[in-house]
Amino acid sequence: MSSTISFKNYPATNRTHGVFAEINPQESGGAQNQRTLILGQKVAGGTAPPNLAFLATGLNDAKVQLGAGSMLALMYEQYLGQDTFGETWLAPQVDPAAAVAATATVTFAGTATASGAISLRIAGVLEPLSVASGTAAAAIATGWAAVVNADKNCPVSATVAGAVVTLTADNAGVVGNEIDVRANYLGSAGGEITPPGLTVTISSAQLTGGIGSPSTDVGTTLTNLGDKSFDFIVCPYTDATTLATLLAFLNSTTGRWSWQSQIYGHVFLAYRGTAAALTTFGNGRNEFTASCMGFYDSPTPAWLWAADLAGACATSLRADPGLPLQELVLNVLPPPIASRFILSVRNTLLYDGLSTFVVSDAGVVTIDRMQTFYQFDASGAPDTTWENTETPFMVVDLTRDMRNQLQTSYGRKKLVVDGTNIAGGSNMVTSQTILATVLAIYKGWCTTGRAQNYALFKAGARAENAGGGRVNLLLPFVLDDQLRAIVMSISFIANS
Repeated sequence: MSSTISFKNYPATNRTHGVFAEINPQESGGAQNQRTLILGQKVAGGTAPPNLAFLATGLNDAKVQLGAGSMLALMYEQYLGQDTFGETWLAPQVDPAAAVAATATVTFAGTATASGAISLRIAGVLEPLSVASGTAAAAIATGWAAVVNADKNCPVSATVAGAVVTLTADNAGVVGNEIDVRANYLGSAGGEITPPGLTVTISSAQLTGGIGSPSTDVGTTLTNLGDKSFDFIVCPYTDATTLATLLAFLNSTTGRWSWQSQIYGHVFLAYRGTAAALTTFGNGRNEFTASCMGFYDSPTPAWLWAADLAGACATSLRADPGLPLQELVLNVLPPPIASRFILSVRNTLLYDGLSTFVVSDAGVVTIDRMQTFYQFDASGAPDTTWENTETPFMVVDLTRDMRNQLQTSYGRKKLVVDGTNIAGGSNMVTSQTILATVLAIYKGWCTTGRAQNYALFKAGARAENAGGGRVNLLLPFVLDDQLRAIVMSISFIANS
């Protein structure tokens, strides 16, 4: 007697006596491990080999492998302030060949006529020096340089000549130009004021003169990743060559978003500039695989903004890629009030592919809206398909889940023509059997809020037996919307 109930391993030729059970769980797939990759430069004392990503196992170990005060160690520490749970890999580059380190000078003059403190920040971190009345400028310069050099996490080193302190970035290259130096950031209201009798002159708001970007090494680093997946990529470099390398790495034709790879990934970066400079930068890009926060005049370097932004977004996107990324708190120092972008400017930047933030009265920085660089379709016409940073993550989430569930359900089946009467337990399937599974999966997504409009999806979904063992599926996912605004029209009647 033949049977329509099939087994994967139990042999039909068995004649021995007994009751046998073959366990075949109804697999539903597993969640993808969404890793983070942070790119950045190490210093010469770091023990990690360059251009090879390694799993971060804690901040102390990272400082040994990268060097305390290196930009990548600082980026990792900043990232940990937002995301301590996710799996994070660090990908170090060395300083570019023939690179020049950025510098700045701090000149002290006069003699303190009252006690107080020098309140100078480097890369947003306060490096204070207590000053006694009667202390002369040269002694203050020597004392403050010692404070800077004693801070192993400080991204600069200090040398003294008379009353002038020269600061030199520990990492050579353009990244050093992002290191901010400023006095009395909090002002008198925050207790930061130069002691009377003294003046402090800073040569420039940021270090200057840094030349060189490790764009070639970035390409080598990405190649060395093999096929290991990284959903969140933190990039401190904004030069055109590096961004072109990342665009090719993630493109949908031959890169990680292509059908051959199906690895995906998204880049997070930040860019410092005036509104006009940010508009120029944003309009020069159009990829949906990267999101950039634009800002101006913050003491925090752009590469720390990028790390912090990625950590905040990664934590939210792992939990639910459909939740809007707005109102997430960023652990960075806000620009002074005069340097913050008003609503109309932020709205313009959002049309130029830049993400935006707002600052509360308490000085807390929160995300206003996250955007990708994507603004135009292939013909150059305005297109909003990929504009929201949440969109690619929702697409990837649904695609991976559908792929995993179909793989576990139909990894070893026989495809027969549509209309075949298939008994329960058989190893035969039709294209319509698969379509029924797809519809059930999608209905479940709608129930849990991962997608919406089951009726529209069902009406548009199709499956066809294309021959040769292939089933083609047309799956018109309807993504969740993010609530962006509640607009009220308020009328009133005044009492006469």
